[in-house]
Amino acid sequence: MFVARAKGLLISTVAVCWALAAPVQAQNPAGPAQQANITIDLKNALERARANSPQLQSASIGVELAQQDRRLAKLGFYPSASYFNQYIYTQGNGTESGIFVVNDGVHIYNSQAVVHQELYAPGKLAEYRRTIAAEALAAARRDVALRGLVATVIQNYYGVIASQRHLATAQQSISEARGFVDITQKLESGGEVAHSDVVKAQLTLQQRERDLMDTQLAIEKAKVGLAVLMFPDYRTDFTLVDDLGTVGTLPPFDQIQALAKETSPDLRAAQETLRQEQYGVSIARSGYLPTFTFDYFYGIDNRQFAIHDEEGRNRLGSSAQATLNIPVFNWWTTRSKIRQAELRRQQAQLDLTLTQRELVSNLHSTYLEAQSALAQLDSLKRTVDLATESLRLTNLRYQAGEVSVLEVVDAQSTLVQARNAHDDGLSRYRLALGNLQTLTGNY
Repeated sequence: MFVARAKGLLISTVAVCWALAAPVQAQNPAGPAQQANITIDLKNALERARANSPQLQSASIGVELAQQDRRLAKLGFYPSASYFNQYIYTQGNGTESGIFVVNDGVHIYNSQAVVHQELYAPGKLAEYRRTIAAEALAAARRDVALRGLVATVIQNYYGVIASQRHLATAQQSISEARGFVDITQKLESGGEVAHSDVVKAQLTLQQRERDLMDTQLAIEKAKVGLAVLMFPDYRTDFTLVDDLGTVGTLPPFDQIQALAKETSPDLRAAQETLRQEQYGVSIARSGYLPTFTFDYFYGIDNRQFAIHDEEGRNRLGSSAQATLNIPVFNWWTTRSKIRQAELRRQQAQLDLTLTQRELVSNLHSTYLEAQSALAQLDSLKRTVDLATESLRLTNLRYQAGEVSVLEVVDAQSTLVQARNAHDDGLSRYRLALGNLQTLTGNY
């Protein structure tokens, strides 16, 4: 009786939960993983990656922060206005000034408008120019992050496509291996070959099936790596446009080199860093220079908070002061700051020289990589054609009893390797071409 009641209670609870969950499921029929398949080409992949990259967004925030720093430094040259209100109480001792003789009276009221202007401040001018260089440096670093993102997307994009082509090759090799198993079984039934040939053909088929599973795993891993760059949810399903077969021509190296030097964000970042440190030297040297400021006051500075006194005289008034501050001696602190700034400038110059050399080196090696990959494409295609013909002839000779099963298996493996090598060659060329286009700012 107790068991029956427990079962009934359980069934009722499940029914209530199902009824409560049904509206939620109706409102949310599918999550991001069940979205419709999206077809994406390389241009669209780059656009999605730019919009989805936290690193690029962080670099863009850095540019905006540098812009605000430049604006604040510029506003420092403008006169500032404030309204000053103060009440001072001094303990009395029977005199007009009280105990503190420096005060004007026991009760002092200050209510003044103040205008302040730094008329001559070489350090602030150099600091403003430094913020301009810092803004340009932030923009260059954002472009560096963008190019790094582009290079990663291109690599992952063609990694997925190459894996998909390997999958097609693996599927085709399985079909060929199955056909060879059928041939060996038929020849064995006719007493023309030994059973060992059938076993060898079956072993080859099993190896091809395992290769297919490994290739499918490689595709999934490559797609996840690319989806993380393009989508907020990496489970979004998508299909890539296969453009590996599109082979163009390489422009002259001198043209690429000139364009790369003109558009390189790494080179621009190093140049702006050097310019920033040069202004740092000017800021340090300003410690030897005087500064000149001007202040204007208008309002009340009196023992009574009133516009007129008892005799009707005006208590509102104005005053102005000009201050010339001349540095005399600070225990050689300024000299040490100048030396530090000069060392930082020297380091920035060394970094600029290194960046220039690395740019030429990377550009030259990438260009040679693209040239080599392009030159090998025709050879790789001919190898595929020859391997295909070799497998066909080897199958015919095997059926005629002229070759062993090992030669057929070797011909199958050679064809698989030739197809994969041709696809890898296409991918290698497109990667090298994409890197060249990235270095020249075409992406």
